[in-house]
Amino acid sequence: MIKRILYRPFFIKLFNWEYWPFHVVYGPVYLYWFWLCLKSRSFFFFNTSNPTIKNGGFLMESKWAIYQLLPKKYYPGTLFFRAGIQPRSVIDIVYRNHFGYPLVGKPDIGMQGIAVKKLDNEAELVDYIINTKVNFLVQEFVPWPNEVGIFYYRYPQEEKGHLSGIVSKEFLTVKGDGVSTIKELLQQDKRYVLQLAVLEKTYGGRLNKILPAGEEFVLVPYGNHVRGAKFIDASHLIDEKLTASIDAVCKKVEGFYFGRMDIRYNTWEELREGKNFSIIELNGAGSEPTHMYDPKHSIFFAWKEITRHWNILWKISRFNHRNQQHPYMDTRSGLSMLKENKEYVKMIADNSRKRA
Repeated sequence: MIKRILYRPFFIKLFNWEYWPFHVVYGPVYLYWFWLCLKSRSFFFFNTSNPTIKNGGFLMESKWAIYQLLPKKYYPGTLFFRAGIQPRSVIDIVYRNHFGYPLVGKPDIGMQGIAVKKLDNEAELVDYIINTKVNFLVQEFVPWPNEVGIFYYRYPQEEKGHLSGIVSKEFLTVKGDGVSTIKELLQQDKRYVLQLAVLEKTYGGRLNKILPAGEEFVLVPYGNHVRGAKFIDASHLIDEKLTASIDAVCKKVEGFYFGRMDIRYNTWEELREGKNFSIIELNGAGSEPTHMYDPKHSIFFAWKEITRHWNILWKISRFNHRNQQHPYMDTRSGLSMLKENKEYVKMIADNSRKRA
């Protein structure tokens, strides 16, 4: 009886702070943010942290525009399309670029993995195009089995960059026991219970399949916390070799000083050597130190990491403002950005729910 109660979504979220609403988690440290704003004499000082990225990468930045800053060898093959394009045109362009299935469809301006979808065939691609109301990307699926988020920063006046956190991501995966259905396996994990409603809409009757003992089935093949991935703090893996490899990559991205890269890779040793990896996304000033979401960490650890990274963000932004003459975003533009983002997120979230 107690277990049944504790496995209800309400209690899972209540007793695990990683699922608390954003403003509940961040509420106690907002005073520190306002202190940084006061010292900057700007509520939107962060836009100068990454001068080549719209709004510093805080909100409403284009993934396509960011990819253009990266050398092509560092990210998956990616195509940009405007909302309303005819499916036949997309299919022709995908074919001419020799993209094979599976593919990944994602909004050009995204938020927490909303409307990101693996597309296994042409029919799914067509459905995605028809139902997507915003500009979007079609991207080659990266087959490497592992994913991490690496937080990087470099003070503009310094030659070498730093890594401040690594999050390893476990995809939403079940392992068969030869007896239980996929749905029953999902119900045994609190993290997966929260995803059941969406997974039932996505997979339907396939969740009633019984997996052979030892067989694994990946239900969500990308490392998004909102979509059920488990985040594990792997910051202890930071060393000089990895730092040098990531620093070499980031220095090739003009105007990038602060943010998190989500990376798919083959083996850890190859990643340390700068081989066999692909940057799925590069996030700027709005990046969270996502290693804080490891279930072993307390909310106090999270607050410490948030304020630590905000302080780094402020120092970089201040230097670029004072020494590189990059202007802070004015209040009117900043408020307009917040309003635009709120409306955009609501639109893609509503659209995503209708499609599920």
